[in-house]
Amino acid sequence: MAVSVMAVCALGQAPAQASGGAEDGPVSIGVIGDGLKVREVRVLLDGWKPGVRARISEWRGGEYVREIRGWKHMASKQQSRYKYEIATWKIGKTFRHQSRICAEVSGHAERRPCVTIKR
Repeated sequence: MAVSVMAVCALGQAPAQASGGAEDGPVSIGVIGDGLKVREVRVLLDGWKPGVRARISEWRGGEYVREIRGWKHMASKQQSRYKYEIATWKIGKTFRHQSRICAEVSGHAERRPCVTIKR
């Protein structure tokens, strides 16, 4: 997944004006959309870990707002020598300016990359 947005590594977040992504260790999130409307969210985990699950949530001002999509089993994929787990959700919703969409992967609760939605 190619993303042309610079991640703020220390905080695990990146702006997502149209599309963007962020990573925190082996967990990464990618958002595809236009402005404040998010069309799709992808969560990736480096390596194969059969049975792992992912979910996405909305945060605003450092506070949890709601679960956007609940736990979903990730699919094992391989591209060349790169092995990873992926979960994809079609969203089709508009979010408030400065809302953050965050990913969580089972077994990696300390890793929660987020993408900030901006105008």
